[in-house]
Amino acid sequence: MKQEMLEQFAEVFGNHEGVEVFQAPGRVNLIGGHTDYNGGHVLPCAISMGTYGAVRKRNDRKLRFYSVNFAEQGIIESDLDSLVYSKEAGWTNYPKGVIWAFDQIGLRIDCGLDLLIDGRIPENVGMASSTSLEILTCVILRDLFRFDLSNKTVAMIAKNAEKRFNGVNTGVLNQVAMAMGRKDQAIFLNARTEEYEYVPFVLENEKLVIACSNKKCGLSHPEYQKRLDESYAALIDLQKAADVHALCNLDEEQLEVFKGVIKSPVGFRRARHAVSENQRVIRACKALKEHKIEELGRLMNESHISLRDDYEVTGRELDTLVEEAWKVEGVIGSRMTSVGFGGCTVNIVKNEAVDTFMEQVGKAYKEKIGYDADFYITEVAQGPRKL
Repeated sequence: MKQEMLEQFAEVFGNHEGVEVFQAPGRVNLIGGHTDYNGGHVLPCAISMGTYGAVRKRNDRKLRFYSVNFAEQGIIESDLDSLVYSKEAGWTNYPKGVIWAFDQIGLRIDCGLDLLIDGRIPENVGMASSTSLEILTCVILRDLFRFDLSNKTVAMIAKNAEKRFNGVNTGVLNQVAMAMGRKDQAIFLNARTEEYEYVPFVLENEKLVIACSNKKCGLSHPEYQKRLDESYAALIDLQKAADVHALCNLDEEQLEVFKGVIKSPVGFRRARHAVSENQRVIRACKALKEHKIEELGRLMNESHISLRDDYEVTGRELDTLVEEAWKVEGVIGSRMTSVGFGGCTVNIVKNEAVDTFMEQVGKAYKEKIGYDADFYITEVAQGPRKL
């Protein structure tokens, strides 16, 4: 891949003398849907699908960006003295935002860059391709300008860039999973305190398969904000009777005791999902520590049902992918991942069933939805690196 990136760089920018190549992973959340902003836990891991960058320092303050994914846009130019968000800048707002975020904490970028990007993560389907680009830019700047930064700090800088420069109200799941990923390990992350631990996630007889619905989704979906509001309203009701700072402070038994104070039936269902999902994440972490992949799969299936029935964020496309997956012998677990309303599912599938899974689910999806789903076999990968 390194040689391919060097050749692409030379084709766009004239030669590849002095060019360095980097890669940042993607991520998938194994379980923990909509628990992050409800003060609970998530269980993501970095995956081998990722974003590649070839970069070279310049002798001036000019920034030149080129994306293989948007080749028709050609080279997009900016400079270090105009680090402001603009709609016209398109995808380049993400690396520009990271440079801005470095500057905000006193880490000065003192020369321009030529940067070529090749993204291997599907866009606008909940796979956080923009965050991967931000993490990539962070590690490029850390290496080129010799900044002494931990991967945890990289994650926080990327979060700051996305939230304050690009205006995306994001949590820390994506950034932590990508910046701090380790091969064959998932990250058990408390989204409220940002405390975390690594847990083994070794697939010997199984594959991790992403099924993409090809229906766009994202944090800008109006129903996403509605779920935030409904969850917050349920929390306000609960706080009249219980000392809780977030829905996920409760377990299922405690929620049952206090359920009468939640005024809205819808609000109760939202709370029931947040509480039960948080407990599923805790149990999933225990299952991985005990190498019980089948138990993880069962919890993933339960998660999707709760996201479908109590939180109502799945939709016809994701439900079709998951329900058809459950029909295939050898599928250990399947659930929607990311925010829902479209996007992708994550599936753990026995090695011998992978081809059947993709063929059978793909055929049923095309018949029911009317267009194709895409499938990606991926691995639990390490964090960002220089190639």
